[in-house]
Amino acid sequence: MDKFKRPFLKSKRSFRRRLPPIGSGDRIDYRNMSLISRFISEQGKILSRRVNRLTLKQQRLITIAIKQARILSLLPFLNNEKQFERIESTPRAVGPRTRNK
Repeated sequence: MDKFKRPFLKSKRSFRRRLPPIGSGDRIDYRNMSLISRFISEQGKILSRRVNRLTLKQQRLITIAIKQARILSLLPFLNNEKQFERIESTPRAVGPRTRNK
């Protein structure tokens, strides 16, 4: 009978259920910036449902709230902080240019 056991069954492991990131008292609204900012990446992108651990309905409401906040200029569309940093460039030669013939 041991031959007929299914070898690819996953073992039953106990796991701890994580708490949902949105509490029952939290209202998903475009004005609730402390809640919305948790679901945006450093680049300003909306994080996926899998990363957020949200239900489908919650993810839809978060996405709508983020888009409304962007349109009303409460959130930036892009978060390019690296673009505004000063990059040290290599020193250039100063002086008159000469042609090589």
